[in-house]
Amino acid sequence: MTAEIALLIATIKRELKAQGLTYRDVAHSLRLSEASIKRLFSSERFTVERLAQIAELLGFTLTELMHAASSSSHQLNTLTPAQEAELVADEKLLLVSVCALNDLSIAYMLETYQITQAEVIKRLRTLDRMGLIELLPGDRIRRRVRRDFDWLVDGPIRRYFSTQGMEDFLNHPFDGDEQSLDFSHGILTDAAQAQLRGELRRLRATLGATPKKTAQEGAQQVAKRCRDDHAKPQYPQDDSAYGGRPEAERSARSKGRRLKAPRHRECS
Repeated sequence: MTAEIALLIATIKRELKAQGLTYRDVAHSLRLSEASIKRLFSSERFTVERLAQIAELLGFTLTELMHAASSSSHQLNTLTPAQEAELVADEKLLLVSVCALNDLSIAYMLETYQITQAEVIKRLRTLDRMGLIELLPGDRIRRRVRRDFDWLVDGPIRRYFSTQGMEDFLNHPFDGDEQSLDFSHGILTDAAQAQLRGELRRLRATLGATPKKTAQEGAQQVAKRCRDDHAKPQYPQDDSAYGGRPEAERSARSKGRRLKAPRHRECS
């Protein structure tokens, strides 16, 4: 098996997982048994016809699927400072980029935010040029970033959200049915802090790799582990080095808020 075919099959598996499709769904679409599909993927011996059928199930043409496989080896994990500055300079471009990177459709953007379809398409083309996404026929969006993609530390994006986005976020009333703002107070040891950071990294990986319909369940599972592990404040066993007092009091803020913004807000 050539490296190109292996990459194509890996892309198919990744797309199936991203769309929440199982081998059973593939079997139903191809009118084969689930066992037959499992053997196909195990042997990795697909005919062109079978590949085309699976591509159609995923919403691609075979050519598009092969292109996706080819471009997957060139996915971004960061932007340059100049590229981040370009996003920050145009708030609508930043808005569309955040939506696109979170697999939100153009229809969602138009319904949720005060932005026109022409404005969305214009900015999606900019993101395509920057390599963040690929704008497909029919105005479909394919992300071109790696699972561990992140904004630059102390880069323009993080500075923007620190100075503007955070205050706007915390000023929200969080009074919707699926919204909450929770505050938990406690002093954590270095080991407990490391464990909490690990849980947050696992949560991020879960949200990035899990189909959207189960991503919330994954977040709830991680949150439960955090509550179980940190139900009681943890103090250093020996705080004599701090004169009988902990060196610093650390607070952990847990927030949950739907991305959907109030319709009356203007994005300029």
